[in-house]
Amino acid sequence: MINDNFPRTNAYHPDWIRAGVSGGANSLWLTEWLTEAVDLAPGMRVLDLGCGRGASSVFLHREFGVEVWATDLWFGPDERAARFRDAGVADSVYPIRADARALPFAAEFFDAIVGIDSFVYYGTDDLYANYLASFVRPGATIAIAGAGLTREIDGPIPEHLRSWWEPSMACLHSAAWWRRHWQRSGVLEVERADTMSDGWQRWLDWQHEVAPDNTTEIQALEQDRGDYLGYVRVVARRLDRPLDPHITTVDTTYQPQPLLREH
Repeated sequence: MINDNFPRTNAYHPDWIRAGVSGGANSLWLTEWLTEAVDLAPGMRVLDLGCGRGASSVFLHREFGVEVWATDLWFGPDERAARFRDAGVADSVYPIRADARALPFAAEFFDAIVGIDSFVYYGTDDLYANYLASFVRPGATIAIAGAGLTREIDGPIPEHLRSWWEPSMACLHSAAWWRRHWQRSGVLEVERADTMSDGWQRWLDWQHEVAPDNTTEIQALEQDRGDYLGYVRVVARRLDRPLDPHITTVDTTYQPQPLLREH
C-alpha cells in the first residue's frame, strides 16, 4: 500500500483505505494523480461526483482545504456521513445521494467537478458534457480519472481479455477518445488527457490487495501488461459560451382532433 508515486496517500492508514473500498481502484491513488493536474485552493466548492463511499472526498478536503459535495447514487449517504464525522471533516464534506443525470444543484455553483473511477458509468453520453458544465462557472475545471484503455479496441475483443470482458465494459475508453469526446461538445477545452505510467500495475497491485480471489481480472491484467488496460486522466475547463438548455419537461396542451378522415 506504500507507493513513492503517491506521497499524500501514503499518510493514510491502509485499513482506513480498505474500509472505504467502493470499486476496483484505489480511489486515493487516482485522486492524488488527478489533483496533480488540477488547481485547487482552500474554500473552493468541489463536486466529487460518483464518490462511492467518500474516501476521495475526505482526501480532497484534508489535502486542499476545499468544501466537498460528496455525491453518489449507489452508496447511501449515512455511511459516508459517519466516515466524514470520524475523519473530522463533517463541517466541510457533505454526503449527497443523487443521480449524476439529475443533480440537485444550482447553476454555476461549483468551482470544480471531479469524478474518480465513476465517470464512465454516466459520462459517455454525447449530451452529458453540456449538462455537467452547467454546474460550474465559466473557466472552472471538470476533471476525471479512472479505469480505461491505453488505446481503443477497434475490432474483436483481444483473446486474453475475453474471459474477463463484459458487454458493459464498452464504456471504457482511451485518453484520446475522451479528448475528442469533450472537445466536440463545444463547451469544454481539454487541457490534459493522458494515461498513468504503469497504471496497469497499480490496478493489479490494488486487486492483489483487496480482491486476491478475483483471478479472472488479475490474470487479464497480468497478460495484458498495459497493452490495452490502464488508468486514464482528463482535465478540461468550461468555455465562456452559452450552453444548450437542459430539457426535463415539455409543456403541452391536448387539443382533440378528428381521428379519421371523413369519406
